[in-house]
Amino acid sequence: MPGLGERAISLFYRAAVSGALPVSWFRDVDPATVVKAKKTGKLNLEIVSHCWRYGHFLTYQLSSLVNHRTDKFDITMTVYHVADDDKVVPVLDYFGRMEIPGVTWNWQALPKEQLFRRAIGRNLAAKNTTADWIWFTDADILFHQKCLDTLADLLQGRDDALVHPEIGLGTRLLPDDDEILEKGRRGPAILEIPIDEFSPYGGPRKKAKGPHQITHGDIARACGYCDSIAYYQKPAARWMKTYEDRAFRWLIGTHGTPLPIPNVCQIRHIVKGRYEKDSLMTRIRKQIRKTFTP
Repeated sequence: MPGLGERAISLFYRAAVSGALPVSWFRDVDPATVVKAKKTGKLNLEIVSHCWRYGHFLTYQLSSLVNHRTDKFDITMTVYHVADDDKVVPVLDYFGRMEIPGVTWNWQALPKEQLFRRAIGRNLAAKNTTADWIWFTDADILFHQKCLDTLADLLQGRDDALVHPEIGLGTRLLPDDDEILEKGRRGPAILEIPIDEFSPYGGPRKKAKGPHQITHGDIARACGYCDSIAYYQKPAARWMKTYEDRAFRWLIGTHGTPLPIPNVCQIRHIVKGRYEKDSLMTRIRKQIRKTFTP
């Protein structure tokens, strides 16, 4: 869209997704024509995470795959990152040396301008995955006890295009100096946050959004992740808010099916580490989160 500024293009697509324009104008593949396998038995799951400067959260996420290993999935853990991120690369190096039965580590470096638009990495993963299901998530999500075992059971024989946890658990809103966060910063290690630190928040989830998008592999390979909208595949100079998840649901024609997946846990925190420390915007964001986040 030559001549339109970044904000105008973003608003255009957000309006289109709201129903202002037919979705058929923006699709390369109609998801209704995709043949989706109804797999049973031991399934393949790819988990896709993006991490920028959040190595302490990633430590807990990767630890959860070690601490709560499942025999019901073969898991590929894909992490998109920047090659010179000194907060993330040591964590990847530490876990990458571990051999965990049923888990394949898959570290993918991107230029930061591509990492900053999560749809780029998610689209690369979607188009190239060999998994039966692919879970698009974030580095602050942990797969606690029985989470993956139960998910594997729930996915038997299903061909939904998209599913998601019905209930999410989260920590209290953690200040930056909380012991949980400080412990994660002390260096790579296998860590655990006790399950009693988490409680339900946000009510029942009606849509697969943010870090809770579990997509059928055949849909992912055929449709990608906003692959047909060039704007959402455009590198960015700063970390972008993920309006893409709404566009993704629109393109594949579903909000997702809620499933009773237990113990999908999120580390909730006040200070956003990917923004400049002590900047005016950081202080504003911090105050908003303290005031309006339950």
